[in-house]
Amino acid sequence: MIGVICLPIVLSFAFLIFLYDRKNPFYVAPRVGKNGKLFNMIKLRSMVTDAHKYKVDSTANDDPRITPIGRWVRRFKIDELAQIINLLKGDMNLVGPRPQVPIEVNRYTDVEKGILAVKPGVTDLASIVFADEGTILEGATNPDLLYAQIERPWKSRLALLYIQHASLWLDVRLIFFTFTNLFARLWTLKHLSAIVKMWPSDVPNLYQVVLRKQPLQPYPIPGYSDVIVDL
Repeated sequence: MIGVICLPIVLSFAFLIFLYDRKNPFYVAPRVGKNGKLFNMIKLRSMVTDAHKYKVDSTANDDPRITPIGRWVRRFKIDELAQIINLLKGDMNLVGPRPQVPIEVNRYTDVEKGILAVKPGVTDLASIVFADEGTILEGATNPDLLYAQIERPWKSRLALLYIQHASLWLDVRLIFFTFTNLFARLWTLKHLSAIVKMWPSDVPNLYQVVLRKQPLQPYPIPGYSDVIVDL
């Protein structure tokens, strides 16, 4: 059913992306899956074809690698719909921690490695809360470092909390919130915050971070006692 809905959308935007520069509209890159197994994740391409040459993993809204149509595709998360192929192949689940690039997983602490205990997903708590990642990193001289300091600590905690409390009902709600986040973000974050508030965490105010009403601050990564990050 999901494939029937997504396929026409994916093919339509793939055609538009191809028309822009007459190049492959799909982006295939290695990601780390369950138990550390590598797989090729498929997305609609939102950047220039040689984007990897910049050697930057985190992407801000003002990143010069993003194409004009790519900005629109990224804004509404249409690029992620191509991962229906990964779902059909069994690489990913619909809901689960977002898969990371190998270099990022190599930086995981022993605590963060617990994220690899489950299949990665197309959507999860962190991807909803930090759907505005491009805006957060905009203007940063070192997007990767800023990501590690003010996003990774929270994303990793939310991923680990999801694993601890995973259920079919939670997955249904996260799928629903993924869609509402596109047009009712404040309402969505309020309800996600209420869910997180019920879960014990090493950060008592984690639910307030989920609300995203305050600027993000550097915080120790799970398994670290210091906010200093060595990339």
